[in-house]
Formats: sequence, structure tokens, C-alpha cells
Amino acid sequence: MNMRVDALTEQVSFTLRGRNPDVLTCIANLSNDEVFTPPEFANRMLDTLAEAWAASHNGANLWADSAVKFLDPCTKSGVFLREITSRLNKGLEEEIPDLEGRVNHILTRQVFGIGITHLTSLLARRSVYCSKHANGQHSIAKTFTGEAGNIWFERLEHTWGEAKCRYCGAPRIIFDREAGLETHAYAFIHTDDIKTRFAELFGDDMQFDVIIGNPPYQMTGGGGGTNDSSIYHLFVEQAMRLEPRYLSMVIPSRWMAGGRGMDEFRKTMLAERHISHLVDYPNSAQVFPGVDLKSGVCYFLWDREHEGDCAVTLIRDQDVVGPTKRKLDEHDVLIRDERAAVILKKVLAKDEHSFEDLLTGDTPFGLATNFKTFSPGEPGEDEVKIYASSNAGRRSGAMKRSLIAKNTHLIDAWKVLAPQAGPGNSGGHVLPDMVLGKPGVAEPNSVCTQTWIVAGPLSSQEQAEIVARYLQTLFVRFLVSLRKISQHAMKGVYRWVPQQVWDQDWTDEILYKKYGITNDEIDFINSMIRPMGEADE
Repeated sequence: MNMRVDALTEQVSFTLRGRNPDVLTCIANLSNDEVFTPPEFANRMLDTLAEAWAASHNGANLWADSAVKFLDPCTKSGVFLREITSRLNKGLEEEIPDLEGRVNHILTRQVFGIGITHLTSLLARRSVYCSKHANGQHSIAKTFTGEAGNIWFERLEHTWGEAKCRYCGAPRIIFDREAGLETHAYAFIHTDDIKTRFAELFGDDMQFDVIIGNPPYQMTGGGGGTNDSSIYHLFVEQAMRLEPRYLSMVIPSRWMAGGRGMDEFRKTMLAERHISHLVDYPNSAQVFPGVDLKSGVCYFLWDREHEGDCAVTLIRDQDVVGPTKRKLDEHDVLIRDERAAVILKKVLAKDEHSFEDLLTGDTPFGLATNFKTFSPGEPGEDEVKIYASSNAGRRSGAMKRSLIAKNTHLIDAWKVLAPQAGPGNSGGHVLPDMVLGKPGVAEPNSVCTQTWIVAGPLSSQEQAEIVARYLQTLFVRFLVSLRKISQHAMKGVYRWVPQQVWDQDWTDEILYKKYGITNDEIDFINSMIRPMGEADE
């Protein structure tokens, strides 16, 4: 009997405590939607959860509560479930002294998961049960009768509309696949009634106290990169429908100020007074080594009983700002750095017209970036000059004036062409950042392709050149950076840039004096934005 206990102790120790090295720090990500969470980072999230639990339960230890139920609805490596199990195993030693009984209780009554693919479900079971089958010979859980245990996975099909899945937006042409291939139809978000679904999986009386995880970020198939459809918000919204006591997830930070289809989610999250903690990492590699998400990543803690301001922390390498208690919905986007919020407040206090009002929207003259129906040389009769771009840089030619039907009032005016994407744009995680590409001046009788948006009409060449230089200031690009969290710079990112009277040059020195920017604030701006030189065309 002692030999059995010793063997189990050794097995549990190997499974639930630190290995040298920990295998979950060594495995490579399988795909864009299978970015594994490092154990150290998972434990940061669990520490935040435990501190919040203690604060609202008179200092009680979350890990010493044998009634609390945990769910990872998108488990990959199983790291969250493994670390939770390890903490519970230590915390419940006094209440349940018998090791085998304690482990069985934790794994059968407290810890639950849903795999996102067949492979990751096996990996998660191996991490948690020490066996890919919960009822296997080497499993540290001794009472499961099924192979899945409490880490469920079943291959599901998408629910197709005309071209996309009505739940996740997956393109049918890519994911309507033969049997045996992963469909990436994630069970957690492919249902209209999540509570009924969970009753079917785990029992009618199942109510999770804590939901925690790292959901898939996007559904590949929209063309790659930023064109792929984000789906992480669907996991957050679905988790909230389960009405847990706490919800914590790590997701891309793009939702704070941008992202395709994120407007409603951002509005909801910013207005959500139950979010008690938000920790933001502008450099995603600081959380996921080797993973480059231009927006960075963040994790949040949603607390059903919390009603108030959120403790916001920004972590960039060794620079930690916060936690600062803030109202997330002070603006329509979230300002990630409290120091920037103080500067913006000074600018907005002037209550000036927005530079956004001078700008066109996307495709200012109705000509796509790849528009090629023009001739080299200067325009002739009934023609206009067109500015286009190529891999070799900016070029120009001539085209029929009659082909232009959009923003025709700008054709014969002086104007400024503002690039939609800057060279080497880092999305703010490599500092100092350029933020914007260098603008150019366009004369009357000219148009441009979708490469630019247009500021105008302007009354003279001198005024256009003043505006172009204004857009190159650190001050302007800093204000743009507060709303620009991805590569593209559409007119909305200029909303907090004030218009000036265009009868003089507006240098950074003049602007700092006008808005009362202090020396410390100037140093902060200089640390964020790099000067624009002749090479930045």
C-alpha cells in the first residue's frame, strides 16, 4: 500500500509541479489559432484571479475551496487546467489529506475543459491526467470511466449560410472539409444555447465559478493577416452568457481601438463595469515569444460582483505603468497609457475642430490601389494627373477626367495626400514608432489612388505645404497613435488631432506651448514617436 502511495505521489509530482524543463515551455505553436500560453504567464493570470477572490472573500484562499469549479472552454496545451490542479492539490491538503482522494476530487469535480482540436484535447489530457486517456492505466485520475474525462472534444461541423458559417464566419470554401480533417468549428461558440449545451456535456447542475483561457484569435481564410476574421470576442461573449463568478481571458489588444468587426464588442467592453483588472502588453512577444501581433495582447478579469473603475496596467519590457483606476469608457476607444491620457485631456480641452473633418474616407476618388488605367506623362486636354504607387514608390501619370465621379470638388484644389499605411509600421510595439508615412502635396487637376486619403480642399500651395508639415510633427503623430492600433491609418485615427489656422508653420515647439505640454510630457512623446526624415517617403 505504501509503495502505491509513493508511486502516486511521484506521478502527481511529475504531472502537477515543475519539471526541468517544463515541457509546456518547449512546445511550438501549431497554427495561428493554437498559440500556446506559457506556464509563467498562465500563473500571472491565476495570481490576479486569486488576489481578487481573496479581496472579496475576506482573505480566503481560492485554492483551499473544494467547491469551486473551473472551466477552460478553449484548452490547447492544458496549461491553465494543469496549474489550477497543482494549486488545488496544495490548497486542499488539509481538507482532503488523502492524496488519491484529493486528486480524484479535483479532477472529477472541479476542473473542466473543452479542446479546440482533437490533437490539443489529447495534449491537454496528457498535461492534466498524465495520460491522453483519462481512464488510462497511467492516469492520475482513478475513477473516470470514459477516455475524455472532463476534457471534452468532439468534431463538429460548421453551420453554413450562403458562403460562411453563421456562428464564426468561417469561409465555406476552405472549411467545408471531408471527414477526418479538423473543421475548426469550435464547440464553445457553435451553439445558440450554451447553457443547454453544457448541461448535456457536464450535467444539469453545472455552474462554473471561474472561466479562464486563451481563445483562438482569428478564423483564417479572409486573405491573410488583418483580413482574417477575428473570433476571440465570440468566446468572451459566450463565456459571459454562462454567468460565471469570474472570467479571465488573454486576447489581442486590437479591440481597444480597432479591428474588423470589433466596434460593438469594444463598445460593450468599455462600458462593462464588471471588468476589475486589465493588463496590457503592447509587445506580444513579451507574452508569447516569437509571436508578432501588431496590436499586442492583454488579459482581463471580469468579476460579477465588481461594479466600478478598472485597474489598468500597461507593461512594456521593464516599464510598468499602473495599476491605475480608470473608467474604460471615457472615450470611444481605450487609451492604453495613462500618461497619454493626461496629454490628450489638455488637447481636447481647447474644443477645436477635428482634423478628421478635412479628410476623405477610403478610396478618395474611387480608384483602387491597383488601378492601372492611366498613361505615363503629364495630363492633356480633358485629363487629370493621377498619383499612384508601386513597389518602386510613388509614380504619376494621366487619365480621363470623366472617369472620376467621387469627391470631384477636390480635383481642382490644392490638397495633401496622407498615406494609409506608414513604412515599417510596428503597431506601437517597437518604440519610437513612425505611426504615419510621409504626406505629400498634390496640385489642382490631380487625383490619387486608394494608397492615400486626402486632406482638402486647401486654398493654396503654401497652405497645403503647411498642412503637410503639420502632419509630420511628433505632436500630431502622437495623437494619431492613441487611436491607431494597426497598420492602416483611415480618417478616424485623426479624430483627436485639432485643426489649426493654416497661416503659419506649426512646429512641435509652438504646439507644445499652445497646449501646455510639460517637459516630462515632451520626453514621453519623444520616447514614443521618432522624427520623420527625408528617407521616410
